[in-house]
This record gives sequence, structure tokens and C-alpha cells, in this order.
Amino acid sequence: MKKKWLWALSLTLVIPLVALCGCGASGPTTVEAVNLSNQQEGIWVTGQGKVTATPDIATLRLGIEAQEATVAEAQAQAVEAMDRVMTALKDNGVAKNDIQTQYFNIHKVTRWNGEKDQEIVIGYRVTNIVAAKIRDIEKAGSIIDAVAAAGGDLTRIDSIGFSIEDPSDYYEDAREEAMADAKDKAEQLAKLGGVKLGKPTYISEGFQVPPPIYREGLFETASSGALPETPITPVEMEISLNVQVVYAILN
Repeated sequence: MKKKWLWALSLTLVIPLVALCGCGASGPTTVEAVNLSNQQEGIWVTGQGKVTATPDIATLRLGIEAQEATVAEAQAQAVEAMDRVMTALKDNGVAKNDIQTQYFNIHKVTRWNGEKDQEIVIGYRVTNIVAAKIRDIEKAGSIIDAVAAAGGDLTRIDSIGFSIEDPSDYYEDAREEAMADAKDKAEQLAKLGGVKLGKPTYISEGFQVPPPIYREGLFETASSGALPETPITPVEMEISLNVQVVYAILN
């Protein structure tokens, strides 16, 4: 009795499966496979374009550092010196909107007293750092000299960076070079594969914004005496762009 019941259950499960296949007057129904990966067909290539560009912006990171016995004395010195530095920047063509505060700190200065076996306060240090964007890059050297003279021994210059204000024209050139590179690769692959190359069916672009080039340790303090103008020479930057292109294969 149990075997008959199991056989009947198996038959019940089989019948719907047969019904799904179906048998029409013209014979069994044909089930066609659907290709869900058409977007992966074709010749996939990556093209690269590179151009060099001369920076047109110099960003100077500079400031004042003053140390005195009290906070008030250190801050008063720092404020006075920073006012002179700001005036020097503006007098040399740096716009107010191109000067931004980067860092401000009042720090307690201590040293270890071996006799008392403890740290003692010997003064307070005030540091004020700004970033000044120099749009006339040829004046960078003279501006550095003017700032050093204005701030005197309290002047601190951390680094100078070079960048490009508007790199869009350079990206256009790099894009043309990248697309030409992609087409050359695709044509070679099509020839090697014995197929005919069609039009692009997919194009994707990827690029990296070139980071500013920094030169650190330009000098820490101003030097006394007459000195020749500080030479500043920007380094050429490389702008690169990649494109991924999919070409159709013609029959």
C-alpha cells in the first residue's frame, strides 16, 4: 500500500512538468535561450592619454611664529608681524580672497627641571599659518622675499605648491589621445582575431585630478642682509586620462 502511495505522488509531480513543456498540434514546444550578457560582447579596450602642462598657480604656505614669556606678549608680537606679512602679500598683488588661514595655535613651552624633578613653563608660542595663492607665478620669488622681509625673524615658510587653475583644455587633448589609443588597440585586436571592427557601443572615462606639486623646507626663517631674489621654477605636471571603449564586432 505504501509503495502505491509513493508511486502516485511521483506521478503527480511529473504531470505538471510535462504540462509545462506542452504538446501542440505541431509537436513539442521549443524553448529558446535568452542571452542576458549582450553587453559583454564585442572588443573591450582601454585607451590612455597623457599631456604635460605648466602650472599657472603657486600656493605659498607661510606664517608667523612668536615666543614670549606670556601669551599676551607672544600674541601681540605675532599679530604685529602677521599684519606686516599680510600687507606685503596684498602690496605684491595677492588678492584678499586668495589668502586663507591654515593653522593657528597657542602652545605652552616647557622644559624639564632636574632639580625640581618636574616640567616648568618657560614661555608661550603663537603660530599663525596662511596659504596664499599667487596667480602671477613669475612673481613668486619676489613675493617670498617681501614676506620674509616683512615678518623678519618671526617668518616661517613651510612650502610652495604648484597647480593648474583650469585644466579642462588639457583634459580635452588627453581625451583625444586616449580615444585614438583605444581605437588603435581595437583595430589590432580585430585584425588578429580575423573579424571586422564596428562602432563603439560603450564608452567610459576615468581621470585623476593632478595633485599640487609641493616643495617643502624652502626656508624656515628670514635671513638678514641683502640677498638676491629667491628663484622659483615650477615643475611641469602630467595630466592623464583613461577611457574604456567597447567596439561591436560586425558579421
